[in-house]
Amino acid sequence: MTTRPPARVRVHEERGVFVVVASGDFDVDERDLLLSAWDEADERNLPVTFLDLSGVTFGDSSFLDSLLLARRRHRTADRRLVIAGPFTAASCSCSP
Repeated sequence: MTTRPPARVRVHEERGVFVVVASGDFDVDERDLLLSAWDEADERNLPVTFLDLSGVTFGDSSFLDSLLLARRRHRTADRRLVIAGPFTAASCSCSP
């Protein structure tokens, strides 16, 4: 049996930017980690949120839904959401 890398979300502010760093495997059980980050981004109300997904090894549809929610919330508040990788085919849960 293989073990999944634990999902982690760290947040901090750097030079007026709200930074979210996500790593590990994300499915419905880890959804609250990202939702908490979006709540904090809303509370801080900084003009830009930078989301680093380079450490994410798996994300299911609930992970994608969390990202789309962040996009909607940022657009509604007229704030920018910047998403950074790198992204690899190994982290994609889709098949051709």
